[in-house]
Amino acid sequence: MPSNKYQPIPFVRVSHPEWTANATIYQINTRQFTQEGTFRAAESELTRLKDLGVDILWIMPIHPIGEVNRKGRLGSPYAVKDYFGVNAELGTLDDLRAFVTAAHELGMHVILDWVANHTAWDNPLTTEHPEWYLRDWKGDFCPTPWWDWDDIIDLDYHDPALREYMTGALSYWVREADIDGYRCDVAGFVPVDFWETARAELEKIKPIFMLAEWESKELHAGAFDMTYSWHWNDTVHRICGGLLDCSALEVYYAWNSKFWPPEAQRMLFVSNHDKNAWEGTEFEQFGDGLQAAMVLSVISEGMPLVYNGQEAGYDKRLSFFERDPIEWRDHPNGELYRRLFALKHANTALRNAPWGARMVRVPNSAKATVLSFVRRNDTDKVFAVFNFSPDAVATTFADSLFHGTYRDYFSGDSVELGEDLVLDLEPWDYRVFVQ
Repeated sequence: MPSNKYQPIPFVRVSHPEWTANATIYQINTRQFTQEGTFRAAESELTRLKDLGVDILWIMPIHPIGEVNRKGRLGSPYAVKDYFGVNAELGTLDDLRAFVTAAHELGMHVILDWVANHTAWDNPLTTEHPEWYLRDWKGDFCPTPWWDWDDIIDLDYHDPALREYMTGALSYWVREADIDGYRCDVAGFVPVDFWETARAELEKIKPIFMLAEWESKELHAGAFDMTYSWHWNDTVHRICGGLLDCSALEVYYAWNSKFWPPEAQRMLFVSNHDKNAWEGTEFEQFGDGLQAAMVLSVISEGMPLVYNGQEAGYDKRLSFFERDPIEWRDHPNGELYRRLFALKHANTALRNAPWGARMVRVPNSAKATVLSFVRRNDTDKVFAVFNFSPDAVATTFADSLFHGTYRDYFSGDSVELGEDLVLDLEPWDYRVFVQ
């Protein structure tokens, strides 16, 4: 019998809230989400989002925005002037509370966007606690090095008093507005041990959910439930642009399977506020492969994100520093997300980590263009096939893992799949078989 020193040590110490098991997430850019750009107007959209299949609502920063060195007329919501205040352009604290209460009544949860790395130049902390800020070689306040974020200045987490203050601010919104957690901006620029201490303090109030805008395994140990999967987005983007072939996704999923802990929730997305504003809409990024990318973001391992406007097929880069309300309309992409989220909720194999089934590769005869895999547990099974290329392809499959009787999820047909299967796929086609 091996001694205790050889027993494996669990890497992940946080416990995910049970309500994240089959959750989807939706990002609200409050300024652009409605014609009014307010919490009250956003509240009127909650029933629609519930019908779409949304479970977690991520609200972009709600705080007053700095005026010194402001970008554009309205500024960036990530230039925080007051961590305990509400931006009057969006509404009041009571309006926020009403939004959260209404979301909870519909069975949804709400997380706020938190900017711990930096503040606006005119945040009162600059005069009340100037020792909490980093300095440049001249001894002056400074933006994050090497970035063009000249509307903000960096905080210095070597100071224990800053850590206590920031944890208190995080706790305030959980207590006062009953929010359910945070999406943390550039989380990797803030020390991990701060996040771990803050998580522990927040858990004393209620079970919370923490999303890091970062891609780092270490953040999952004691601080965050979920991290961004920038790598997934970049890989699929490059495949759809003809810069990589489909085997690059096998590399991604190999790392996802072996390097990342199985309890780590990863966020998959084809758009978010950064992508949309600075790199292009999902239509620009993925072209004809967009719907295949959307389906993969829901069917593969990870929690799928929808950025507001995607369900309307909105093909415009939203202005970041001005009012630029989304023009809402019905669109096939909204119906596609609705159907995909219904499947994610119903099929236990598609649950998020650690509840869901791992992906298992199904070898096929067109590896350079076709990705195929199975996710299965004792009760449910999904066999998914994607043609990430502009050419039609007929592919066969090896091994017997995919064999069985299924329902083609999108056509509704009952099909028997076995060793003689030859699947004819149109350009950028996808097939999802469920049982």
